[in-house]
Amino acid sequence: MSDLPVYSRAQLALRNGQDKPEVWIAYKGLIYDVSRSRLWRNGKHYEHWAGQDLTHELADAPHDEWVFDHFDPIGKLI
Repeated sequence: MSDLPVYSRAQLALRNGQDKPEVWIAYKGLIYDVSRSRLWRNGKHYEHWAGQDLTHELADAPHDEWVFDHFDPIGKLI
């Protein structure tokens, strides 16, 4: 994973499903493209919004971090 591109929080914020077609979220320093997930249409997943680091919000989710096994990391968040 050391060869993954690095993105800033500002770059991540643009991938919110509204400014650009990509829907990205970050978790524990890695960025995931969740564009293909029907649960992230329009950049929203229940009360969570794409384009941001959701590490601290996972505690409120009905699932654990295994959910990220469905997505390959596409970058690292700096």
